[in-house]
Amino acid sequence: MPERNDTQKQISAAILQLRLRQPFFATLSLFAQIRVSESVDTAMTDGRSIIFNPTFWQKLTPAERLGVLTHEVLHVALQHVPRRGQRDAQLWNIAADIVVNGIIAHLEGLELPQGHLREPGLENLCVEEVYQQLQQNRQRTTQLRVPLDLKQPGQEEEPLLHEEHERLRDYWWRAIKQARNTNTQPGHLPLGLERELSRIEPSRLDWRSYLWRFLTQTPSDFAGFDRRFIGQRLYLDAQENEQLYAYIAVDTSGSITDHDLNLFLGEVRGILDAYPHVVGQLYYVDTECYGPYEVNSVANELPPSGGGGTNFCPFFERVQAEHKAWQNAVCVYLTDGFGIFPKEPPGLPVLWVVTGYHLEKEAFPFGEVIELVPDEGS
Repeated sequence: MPERNDTQKQISAAILQLRLRQPFFATLSLFAQIRVSESVDTAMTDGRSIIFNPTFWQKLTPAERLGVLTHEVLHVALQHVPRRGQRDAQLWNIAADIVVNGIIAHLEGLELPQGHLREPGLENLCVEEVYQQLQQNRQRTTQLRVPLDLKQPGQEEEPLLHEEHERLRDYWWRAIKQARNTNTQPGHLPLGLERELSRIEPSRLDWRSYLWRFLTQTPSDFAGFDRRFIGQRLYLDAQENEQLYAYIAVDTSGSITDHDLNLFLGEVRGILDAYPHVVGQLYYVDTECYGPYEVNSVANELPPSGGGGTNFCPFFERVQAEHKAWQNAVCVYLTDGFGIFPKEPPGLPVLWVVTGYHLEKEAFPFGEVIELVPDEGS
């Protein structure tokens, strides 16, 4: 018990010391729930609180204490546990450590214990981007040290529910805003941190209204009748010409949660029920394309992931093969945007509905991008 009390006092002293050196990170530390316990070997977080082993803490130098404290606070503040979603936990933890350790490497007066993970070529990316890079180079990944400070599935007795995730996201975004206000050197945050912060900034765009507007287009919303069809003697039935085919893809590589899928499919079903002229065809895609399925017949749960990453090409290739030239059609893709894009854009309007911590909107090579943002309490 005395060792635990001493450690708690030393952690408080470290936060005060951090305030003199790095006020932004010290402010974030004040928002963290920190405990001392022998239940962990070193230090770890479950997304809610931070736990330090007292024996491990006592062995650290003063500079290492500042570094380890900041390391854990960043994992919590940047929501690395809930951001993992259904991704491979070990690979995600490695990616998160690469980013966090890269941030700390640029902070004066902070150090990390010997043997910590560093990949300078990746650390200025966001965690999702690093994860994608590691996923594409599994041989290199096996040579990297596995982090121990983010809980693995099975270790966590009470996983974060969606409502708790939303509450923590709002809590930490307010903390980040306050930390920015106390930062005496605005604009001097490490690049890796700036990219991470851009991933968790709340969006206020009404994704539902945008999706309805996109999926209820009529032929008059398109460029007009293609005169090539006259030469092909294609005289279309009026009812057929009024239909709009919606090719809908759901990324099953691990980034989409069942909750997000439930919101998305619920809205799509509402559109199809309200507008009989919209014909929806659903596909599940990871590195291959499966379907089509009837939108109203599938469950609101994702099928098992193949774990092979994301490739957007198979879906668009399938659409190109199945779509008839005279049909009005659009493509809608529910994803986080991290994957392999086609070299050429498809000849149809595309709407990317991005969820969670996604690729920057400017990085999508074609189509429109809208962020799925759950309503409060949904």
